Amino acid sequence: MSVLSEEKGFTIDDIEALPEGKRAELIDGHMYGMAPPSRMHQEMVMRLLVAIVNHIDSSGGKCRAYPAPFAVRLFDDNVNYVEPDISVICDPGKLTDKGCSGAPDWIIEVLSPATWLHDVYRKLELYRAAGVREYWIVNPRDASVVVHAFPGSAVYSFDDSIPVSIWEGFSIRLASLL
Repeated sequence: MSVLSEEKGFTIDDIEALPEGKRAELIDGHMYGMAPPSRMHQEMVMRLLVAIVNHIDSSGGKCRAYPAPFAVRLFDDNVNYVEPDISVICDPGKLTDKGCSGAPDWIIEVLSPATWLHDVYRKLELYRAAGVREYWIVNPRDASVVVHAFPGSAVYSFDDSIPVSIWEGFSIRLASLL
């Protein structure tokens, strides 16, 4: 994920003015370009999303799950805008025609070589400050998942049954999805 410009001061208006097909995220006024994800990245996102949506549907839950590109405005400001790989929102009042206004309950990012630093450091602090309840960082290279169920954290392998803290009794074993 590259900084499109060293200057600070970009706003959501600049994101919305990008040419069609060009994607970027905005963190504290810095714009970060987004490269298209790999096929394997998309496969993992899709399988996780299906597992999550199936759980929501089978439990009669009110939460909704959305894959990127899905606009998330974490704060009531004009300088932060992200597109997590998966966003789960349980408060329908946060959903707008443009995406999500406020912190999702659960965010999942699948690491790519170009985005790992951004996802592991910048977004971790941003999500924590915004009030995201749970943040998963999925690393396909070493088959691990770092789960930040704020304030605590844990590391799991794809073979583990990973508990989802926002829903009691639900867990995901990534090895069974792939």
